[in-house]
Amino acid sequence: MTTVRRNALLLAAGLVFQSGMIQLAVALGTVTIVSVTGEDSILGLGPAVFLIAGALAVGPAGRLSDRVGRMPVIRGGFVLGTTGPWVTAGGCAARSGFLVFLGLALCGAGQTIVLLSRAAAAEMFPPERRARGMSIVLFGVVSGAIWGPLVFGPMFSGKSFAAHDLVVPWLAAGAFTIAGFALSFAVRPDPREISRQYDQAVEESAASLREILRRPGVATAMIAAVASFAVMVGVMNLAGYVAVGHHHEHGDVFTIISIHIVGMYGLVLVIGDVIERLGRRNSMVIGLLVIALSNAGLAWFASIAGMSLSMFGLGLGWCLSYIAATTELVGLAGPAERGRLIGATDLLSSFAGAALALGGGVVYTGAGGSVPLAVLATGLSILAAAWVAGNAATLLPSAAADA
Repeated sequence: MTTVRRNALLLAAGLVFQSGMIQLAVALGTVTIVSVTGEDSILGLGPAVFLIAGALAVGPAGRLSDRVGRMPVIRGGFVLGTTGPWVTAGGCAARSGFLVFLGLALCGAGQTIVLLSRAAAAEMFPPERRARGMSIVLFGVVSGAIWGPLVFGPMFSGKSFAAHDLVVPWLAAGAFTIAGFALSFAVRPDPREISRQYDQAVEESAASLREILRRPGVATAMIAAVASFAVMVGVMNLAGYVAVGHHHEHGDVFTIISIHIVGMYGLVLVIGDVIERLGRRNSMVIGLLVIALSNAGLAWFASIAGMSLSMFGLGLGWCLSYIAATTELVGLAGPAERGRLIGATDLLSSFAGAALALGGGVVYTGAGGSVPLAVLATGLSILAAAWVAGNAATLLPSAAADA
């Protein structure tokens, strides 16, 4: 097994365990806030805190990884991913809203930092195989979809979502990331060092972020990445509460989220090849349109099967558009620039996702439930698809050749 493939598989294994924490945070973040504070009007605030903290953390983390390497920063993300759930558990035990919000913030920061693994994986591969490399690592997350039904579902069997019932699941979520932290020490040499062999010509002169953003193709790819992530994560973080609002059993929330994660990552081993065949611009547009169609489905489907189908499509559309956009961004930056560019993209994505989760929560509680929320998310996805389709000339030739 080559060093690159071994590192990619280890990064994927780390995300298998990281996804245990992510599943609980996504499925029960909103419910935890309501259970501890007793205020359903602030249900969107939990996901917003989670995403804003991630946005604030990932930019500096990306820049730091350009200086010290990818793995020390990713290990720090795993540490936050353990601390956050345990602080949240303490908030549930003490009925402290402050501790719950702090814990969710730490979870969000840990998540975005560990997900820098996808860019670390991509840069280890030759330019023409980077989408494939990213796919190998992201497949680890779909493998982690088993944790919801297998571990967390039984924990809530026959129980309510009272604050004291949430302590043990949050403690268990933090334990998952310890395993990912341990695995991260086996990833060597650092992915940044491996990438130097492909980009020696640009290694000596790293441009500023402002200069990178002016390059042809960067803005278009960033819009696709930000829109696909923000719409997906905003709706995903509200889906658990929407399901409960449809009077479904609490354990069913994990089924919906697990199927959504399968949609996000189930096809990643082939999605890289699909992207290169379709072209990156086409992949971004098609993915955004699938996101739009799936969100529209949430306006009509209230059953577990219907919601699961819509959430599966939401994840699949994100997978296609986001991986295509991120692969394009990796190709537009040198080894000493990628951390800051991907970090800046993740920062914007997280802020946009937080705004949609917070605004979506207000829309859901104040404007009539899931239908207005679905209309909002669908409209934003269509606008982004139209923008990318109309700006194909600014993409790299490999992405725009099929325009």
